[in-house]
Amino acid sequence: MSLTSVAVLVILLLLAAYAVILYNALVRLKHGLSKAWANIDVLLKQRHEELPKLVETCKQYMQYEGRTLERVIAARNAVASAREQHDLGALGKAESGLRVGLGQLFALAENYPELKANDSFQHLQLRISGLENGIADRRELYNEAVNLNNVRIEQFPDVLIARAFAFKAGELLEFSDAEKADVDLKSLFG
Repeated sequence: MSLTSVAVLVILLLLAAYAVILYNALVRLKHGLSKAWANIDVLLKQRHEELPKLVETCKQYMQYEGRTLERVIAARNAVASAREQHDLGALGKAESGLRVGLGQLFALAENYPELKANDSFQHLQLRISGLENGIADRRELYNEAVNLNNVRIEQFPDVLIARAFAFKAGELLEFSDAEKADVDLKSLFG
């Protein structure tokens, strides 16, 4: 075997090793993305289970606020449906609606001193608020994982491996601007 043949063989082996390293890095990113989504999913399921308890507790005190309670229930169902279908666009919209509904519900609760003093309501409000904060934190981590994945599969030379093995871009989990707006208390009590 000539020196040129050995050099070519060594170069090919180095290129193959480099391709394996790139592939493994992309696989780690893909699974990191799945893990980040699973962490959000756990919190969404926990909140999904807590919301009926909150609505039921509120129904006992808020007989005249049925529309708000119905909106929270409808938004909860929309979140569950989008989550089950892994539709991040629909999930973002449904989450926004649910968060607005919960904000309105908690704002309306201010008008019901007996409800605010109820231990069950206080516990559920704290639990759901904690879950909301957890979802926001995990959403940030998920979106960072999506960003890392998407950048990496578009960079050269990673793009060659990503295309060859059909690595897909992730979708950011975004909520609408309605979620960020303050609850309009005048419209609730006007």
